[in-house]
Amino acid sequence: MTSGFLTTHVLDTAKGLPAEGIEIALYRVSGNSHKKIATAVTNGDGRTDAPILPAEKFQTGTYELIFFAGDYLKRTGQAGGQAGEEPLFLDQIPIRFGINDPDSHYHVPLLLSPFSYSTYRGS
Repeated sequence: MTSGFLTTHVLDTAKGLPAEGIEIALYRVSGNSHKKIATAVTNGDGRTDAPILPAEKFQTGTYELIFFAGDYLKRTGQAGGQAGEEPLFLDQIPIRFGINDPDSHYHVPLLLSPFSYSTYRGS
């Protein structure tokens, strides 16, 4: 049985606060195939209430997190552009990454502002 797991969280760097209410989808990627395996929404701390990929479902491979940031940016008055016109500069943000150690904790956070984002492998 594997012991690793995957977590994520979102920080709103423009406001200096956790980003609450962002929907996140997790896909397992194989070639051109994407299979949705989990969804979650960030809580008041900008985190999901449980690991987005718990230990019992954890396996090596390629994954993609999609952060539905546009709805959050609109809701918080940060949509950007000319008076929030569509399309938004940032809407759905994909982060593709690989998991190669089945015994490790992988943490993939999103640092978000209306016109930029970054990520890293956290702890």
